[in-house]
Amino acid sequence: MLAVFPLCRERLRLRLLQDWSAALLDALGVDLEVDLGCAPAGALLVANHISWLDIFVINAALPAAFIAKAEVCDWPLIGWLAARNGTIFLRRGSRGHARIVNAEIADLLSRGRHVAVFPEGTTSDGRCLLHFHAALLQPALSAGRPVVPVALSFWEKSGERSLAPRYDGDVSLIESAQAIIGSPRLVARLVALPPCGLAGEDRRAVAAAARAAIASAAGLPLTSTPPGTPAGPPA
Repeated sequence: MLAVFPLCRERLRLRLLQDWSAALLDALGVDLEVDLGCAPAGALLVANHISWLDIFVINAALPAAFIAKAEVCDWPLIGWLAARNGTIFLRRGSRGHARIVNAEIADLLSRGRHVAVFPEGTTSDGRCLLHFHAALLQPALSAGRPVVPVALSFWEKSGERSLAPRYDGDVSLIESAQAIIGSPRLVARLVALPPCGLAGEDRRAVAAAARAAIASAAGLPLTSTPPGTPAGPPA
């Protein structure tokens, strides 16, 4: 990152990013299955969020600039890597900074770059979808660029959904990495779905459509509660 990236043109940097991400997945024992037939150039990729591994899964398939909360900068190693591979950091609650970030996103999309965002704003354990924050989709809609839902899921070789990569709740980065390394070879499945947001829909409608498409492709419920979670007390 320090020695090679500054000397490379953008196309080569993206190729290196893709190759390095694929090599990392292989080193961790993760196979990649992708279907990217619906991901045109210059699209905003809207994905569900399970793990710190998600960024490398997407980059191994389709190199993108990511939108992440500013706190990611403080993550051990991951924050350092993210800052050097084109991540756009968003300071929450700052309208002035949001305008700057939106302009940066629109510029990347207009140049044919892919930009990726996790509209849940945090991670789940991979068995459900949290609420999508529609405001994160606005830069693409304002620029007239397509929004492409991307369904991400992790599976055991046996065909069962894997919880090993989860990085939610009290799970630490080290615990997540140990669970991934300690599992038999995993499969990361990535499916790009038909673009939306090109018919003048508002951002809430696009967010809802993207969430429904991801839920269907990843085999997830539309409720925000993981299967098997006890229901709370009646109101």
